[in-house]
Amino acid sequence: MRYAETGFNLEIDLSRGNIERVESDPELTKHYLGGLGTNAKILWDRVPPEVEPFSPENVLIFSAGLLCGTPAIGCNRTIVSTISPQTKLMAFSMMGGFWAPELKYAGYDRVILRGKSPDLVYLWIKNDQVEIRDASHLKGLGATETAELIRQELNEPKAQVASIGMAGENRVYFASIEQGRSSASRLGIGAVMGDKGVKAIAVRGTKDINIAQPAEYLELCHEVMEYIKWRNDNPVPGVMTIMQGIGSPQEMKVHDEKWHTENFMWGNTRVRRKDFWNEEVEQQWTKTMDSMRTRFISCYNCPMECGATITPPGQPTYMMKCFSKLTYTMAAFSDLDFGLKIAQRATEYGVDGFSAPQVMAFAVELYENGILTDKDMSGMPSDNEGRFYWLLDRIVRREGIGDVLANGTYWAAKEIGGGAEEYAHNNIKKHEQLPLKLSMLNPIYFLMYCTGEKINITQIEGQFPQAPYPKREEREAFVKDWFQVPDEKFKQYFLDWEPRGENSNPYYPTVRMSCEIVDWQEMMHYIDDALGMCAGLSSFPLKPPYHIHNYPKFITAGAGIEMDEAKLTKAARRYRTLVRAVNIRRGMRRADEKPPENHWKKRFPELEKDLLDTYYRFKGWNNDGVPTKETLHELSLDYVTEDFIKRGILTDNDGDGLSDETSVKDKSK
Repeated sequence: MRYAETGFNLEIDLSRGNIERVESDPELTKHYLGGLGTNAKILWDRVPPEVEPFSPENVLIFSAGLLCGTPAIGCNRTIVSTISPQTKLMAFSMMGGFWAPELKYAGYDRVILRGKSPDLVYLWIKNDQVEIRDASHLKGLGATETAELIRQELNEPKAQVASIGMAGENRVYFASIEQGRSSASRLGIGAVMGDKGVKAIAVRGTKDINIAQPAEYLELCHEVMEYIKWRNDNPVPGVMTIMQGIGSPQEMKVHDEKWHTENFMWGNTRVRRKDFWNEEVEQQWTKTMDSMRTRFISCYNCPMECGATITPPGQPTYMMKCFSKLTYTMAAFSDLDFGLKIAQRATEYGVDGFSAPQVMAFAVELYENGILTDKDMSGMPSDNEGRFYWLLDRIVRREGIGDVLANGTYWAAKEIGGGAEEYAHNNIKKHEQLPLKLSMLNPIYFLMYCTGEKINITQIEGQFPQAPYPKREEREAFVKDWFQVPDEKFKQYFLDWEPRGENSNPYYPTVRMSCEIVDWQEMMHYIDDALGMCAGLSSFPLKPPYHIHNYPKFITAGAGIEMDEAKLTKAARRYRTLVRAVNIRRGMRRADEKPPENHWKKRFPELEKDLLDTYYRFKGWNNDGVPTKETLHELSLDYVTEDFIKRGILTDNDGDGLSDETSVKDKSK
């Protein structure tokens, strides 16, 4: 008997219209856990590096995490994986809501799409009944509108629907997949779904999921719930409001946006407005938020209410969460009223709420500097807000200049030329990033930016505080109940971290400490993405209810796989390394691993080189960022070694390629 997982995948060949229910190998679960882990193995096995994102041979995988659908609180993530049209690397984006548990209840752990449908279709999954249905009547409709019409057509009000809007149909490189209370937004997975001719996937399930040790599992869930209640009553002091609790950052409940609006950059990620926030702005924005926010909402089996339904006057209701509350506002130098209104249209179109505003601001800046002309922007309104609506409409339709901008700032700048590449300054691995610009280089964030395969900083950072507390007694109070750390040494790292002086950025935390902190934070994200856990209850916030000490117990009691901390750490390393191997095989190397040149005002080239050298060595990679034969063998990834040798990425005579020299800036020794 399979526990936690169903043991079956749904394989759909869209070119042939063929549907298969395929039993999965339980050994894969033991090695890769599920979710992102097994997705990486499927992509490695089925999608050679020669395959382009819009090729029929590319696959699009909707995977429920291993523990999705069980009583584990907040475990509801769908991990969507493919090859990104934006980066040409592996894309994996997570969405919450109810879709993944519903898929489990229908009897499947994942849906694997290959090929291309000759006509626009949607998939209908109801337990053992699976159909490919005509979607020609849904062409051009919004994502939320599509979901509602499908539910009505099927007469299934409880069906969970993941759908794309016009952006996905037209293969916009930053198109999202929208799903009720969440979306899978980053790296253009909606474009791949549109390229395959799939408008939506609707699912309804009524089956059960087996738990290996039900009594023990429910007791673990009870402990988590009690801790959540305690944390909600005991916010972490000394940090910004949105970081004091747990769950995804509580942007929908926060009115004070002084920190974001004065520390993040406006427009095309260039202008900091240090004195923007005042009493008048606060009153206006509070009124706007309170008038448009209709209610707080949660994802499946979660009490946190991180999102909210937003109803702008005269417009349909939509769901919003996290920093997308501000992205359009700050890109256009406008106000929250504009931001919440244009976000409704953008959600229906199905675009990434981080990339789309930056692409539009990029276009406006090019126009204001004469690189784009009136000929390029013919018909664009003169008012600032009108420009953004106009640009959004043309991008999702791929009309005129919108056809170029739809590929994102990196590719658009190359096509536009005339100096446009200087303005595409906020990219990492060809992908638009958060508009955060700081003063002094932060070694931890430098490593996360450079080496993260997720290519999105908000999906990397986590349980270690973002900045030191001013006073040592405050730091001492913080570490007293910090039991989530994987090793007691992390407490000392934080205790000794000071805002200024010798033990401050950029040389503290030391190079070695920074490597260890980044590795811990990354590991927790990768565990979440295999199990299907919301990062807001584990890898992202300070002092979360899920951590390295109780996760093995959940896997043992829930999935029946004997697990301890060492085994879980190794499993996470295995599929994290496999994700990197997929990208290495597709051409990613050290030269690609650098943050935007202007992300920090004060840079330290020697230190940055040392950080990357040491982190590569720490992870078991060679000096070009390629996992060594020794590392691959240790993680039972010898098949990767064989492939790398055949392709000349590694050679039979390669040693580990690493230097034994100690880090010149590491003061921890």
